[in-house]
Amino acid sequence: MVPEPYRLPTPHETWQVRTDGRPTPAFREELRRIPSARNTLSVVSLYAQTIAILAVVTWIAHPLAWFVAFLLMGRVNAQFASLMHESAHRLLFSNRRANDTVGRWLLGYPVWTSTDAYRRVHMAHHREEFGPDEPDIALYRGYPITAASFWRKMARDARGSTGAKLLRAQFSSGIRSTDPRVRRTLARIIAVQIMLAAAMTVLGHPLMYPLLWLLPYLTVWRVINRLRSIAEHGGMTRSKDRRATTHSVRQHMSARFALVPYNIGWHLAHHVDSGIPFRHLPRLHRALTDAGYVTPALEHRSYPALWKALRTPG
Repeated sequence: MVPEPYRLPTPHETWQVRTDGRPTPAFREELRRIPSARNTLSVVSLYAQTIAILAVVTWIAHPLAWFVAFLLMGRVNAQFASLMHESAHRLLFSNRRANDTVGRWLLGYPVWTSTDAYRRVHMAHHREEFGPDEPDIALYRGYPITAASFWRKMARDARGSTGAKLLRAQFSSGIRSTDPRVRRTLARIIAVQIMLAAAMTVLGHPLMYPLLWLLPYLTVWRVINRLRSIAEHGGMTRSKDRRATTHSVRQHMSARFALVPYNIGWHLAHHVDSGIPFRHLPRLHRALTDAGYVTPALEHRSYPALWKALRTPG
């Protein structure tokens, strides 16, 4: 899966990017401007969408509607996680306090995530993919893998085994931790979950929390997370050239809807410069393409095509 050296041509320098793919100072300054007002709208619209899904399913009150909502709420988890990721990079709002508060309470805690802990380990991922401190290596180590192994992983994720295992580990490590910050954060996450469950119960739908909030997190979101993660780094290797550590995948509307919301699919551009807000990643990607840093030979035509390439017969 790692591109051969001859497929990694040296790009030509432009006014936007250097030969190593990094943005020039002037272009980087443009790209790094955080659109706080538009990001506020993104957070508000995410909550509005989530409430709308839950409201519609209770209005229709049909098993098929609940199943569709179950799938959509898995996508909602991906959206929460993507905006939380933006907050972890401190790119959601230019005001640091607002960025961290929204990232913790409105984006991280609802989906069982400590944004601060995620930030600490995620920065290790950006310092050196596949390095000794790589926190996400378990998700995409050893690819390509056999088709049988691939589908076993998908089955474990889909039935909730992976999610339940990780949730148990989160409870166990949080409760036993000698660090009061870890215990305090776990308590906050649990408090937010209790508030969500209570609100849905008060509104007359006690099954909504377990079936349309917790269960999608344990199942649908885990499938999405693995598929996205292996599409980002599966089969790649440790290298100073980001094109050897991170895939570039052509972005289609269906994938952006279901798998990679908020431009998180422009992942190679994100790894070239992790300080650029998500709204500006397509612009950086175009600049990288114009400079020859990204070529058609390096870009996978779709996510399904890449997932197929990450499987071997057997």
